[in-house]
Amino acid sequence: MTIFPDRPNTALLVVDVQNGVMANAHDRDQVIANIDSLIDKARTAAVPVIWVQHSDEDMPRDSAQWQYVAELKRHDDEPLVHKTYPDSFEATDLESVLADREVGRIVVAGAQTDICIRSTLHGAITRGYDTTLITDAHTTEDLTQYGAPTPDKVIAHTNLYWQFHSAPGRDAEVVRTADVAF
Repeated sequence: MTIFPDRPNTALLVVDVQNGVMANAHDRDQVIANIDSLIDKARTAAVPVIWVQHSDEDMPRDSAQWQYVAELKRHDDEPLVHKTYPDSFEATDLESVLADREVGRIVVAGAQTDICIRSTLHGAITRGYDTTLITDAHTTEDLTQYGAPTPDKVIAHTNLYWQFHSAPGRDAEVVRTADVAF
């Protein structure tokens, strides 16, 4: 249970599903389809969908690479959090966006598994949020040339260790897209 007793709500965080991030992503189309399904489920349940968008020197703001993939459509009333660090909380207004909506539990989907997804999961739980990772709605690119495991193994390992993660007064869990209930 979240350490925020006055925040009973859940939000879906859609992290960095941008052209530049997803261009070479493992299982790209299926992951995007799963995220689209999550967005539909969240909207139907009146759960806030919060979009997180990364920028840096390789993906400058307003560039084609910086744009969200065409398959996903953000509604104008859905918050957009701009970030420049892997952790979606670091130097952003995400905490105030969540507080305004009384959110104590976040559901995380997006990219890249081994950078921004992991950082955001850890950032959330250390800040007091219950955190759910959607096992089939996050992805990464092949970084084996740098010594990383293949993308499928990075994803599987992240799913494995997050299901056993814990912190005092907070829950960490993993769920498949088909099993998500908002």
